[in-house]
Amino acid sequence: MNAPTIPSPASWLDQIPQRLAALDDAHLRRHRRVAEPAGGARLRVDGREMLAFCSNDYLALATHPALAAAACDGAYRYGTGAGASPLVSGHSSANDALERELAAFTGLPRALYFYAGYATNAGIVPALVGEGDAIFSDALNHACLIDGARLSRARIHRCAHANLADLEAQLAASPAPRKLVMSDAVFSMDGDSADIPALLALCERHDALLLLDDAHGFGVCGPQGRGSLAAAGLTGANASRRVLYMATLGKAAGVAGAFVAGPDELVEWLLQKTRSYIFATAAPAPLACALRASLHLIEQGDGRRAQLQRAIARLRQGLQPVLARSGWQLGHSATPIQPLMIGGNAEALAVMQGLQEQGLWVPAIRPPTVPEGTARLRIALSVAHTEADIDRLVQALGRLAATAVSTSAQPLAQTHGA
Repeated sequence: MNAPTIPSPASWLDQIPQRLAALDDAHLRRHRRVAEPAGGARLRVDGREMLAFCSNDYLALATHPALAAAACDGAYRYGTGAGASPLVSGHSSANDALERELAAFTGLPRALYFYAGYATNAGIVPALVGEGDAIFSDALNHACLIDGARLSRARIHRCAHANLADLEAQLAASPAPRKLVMSDAVFSMDGDSADIPALLALCERHDALLLLDDAHGFGVCGPQGRGSLAAAGLTGANASRRVLYMATLGKAAGVAGAFVAGPDELVEWLLQKTRSYIFATAAPAPLACALRASLHLIEQGDGRRAQLQRAIARLRQGLQPVLARSGWQLGHSATPIQPLMIGGNAEALAVMQGLQEQGLWVPAIRPPTVPEGTARLRIALSVAHTEADIDRLVQALGRLAATAVSTSAQPLAQTHGA
């Protein structure tokens, strides 16, 4: 006689299918797509060529022959892997030269090169402050700053977006011995820019350190693309000991990684205390070689930046009739990030799919990446976009606005957004 079957205890793992289904119901499941360059601003997406407005490669350097040649030369000289952390044997002469050139390029005393942007902010924040200290973070800061703040165990004060009065009130009320103000320089989903001189003035008044994340400003903003801090006139002789400047190297620079730059003593402290630097394998030297070539092109790239500004102006002007017809809103951005606010998650996905059917790839961005009720198309412009490309996007959006795309007419389960 067989023994009775005893049901196994319920496991939280059994809930995963239902939790995934809940994401589907809220139109919040994300999907990866396989993409490869197809020339200009075009990508081959899951085998289909599309005109893309989704890349942060603002200066179109990611496929530049000079960067590819530098990376190949670096691979032949150094190999393809670093082999160890920077504090063991992974800090190659190429990485060392890149750090010196980044410091000179940004007009700051010293720079530290990381293998990834997310790891940079997630690591340096806990190295700067800890339990008993206070962090003051803009409500729309990038997730890597937020995660770094959580890891630090410092008290986190969430400040209303770009609200200097709110920030000052919270700084003044804090008794913390160490205070860190964190802000994107160019906000990744809205495209607006922080008031850096005003933030620094508050830090001076309240004995705080300012950490700026210029992921989307480096290479695009400031004289010769030297970044948002240079645009504010706070580099070189005007550099402040109260500012740490961080920027990523996989967007306008066209490669990968990130760096933090600032006063020598602060950067040395980060080298000694940042766990994501100390305990991670260093970035491969061929990437540093490509980045050194990229810095030269950025410095000589005023023509590219002027072309980018023309593209921004053309898009914004062309969208005005579309906005009037649709009720959609265009964010106040003078940068390559142009957010077209749709509102609901399903509606944003429907507009994205309507564009996809016309051969255009513009990602729909939904919560939690952006606040509830502000789902949008994040239109990212680059110098690879021609006037005809921009006009094609405007006309496609105009057709969707005119036909009032509804979510009920779209097979949303197969739509890929962020």
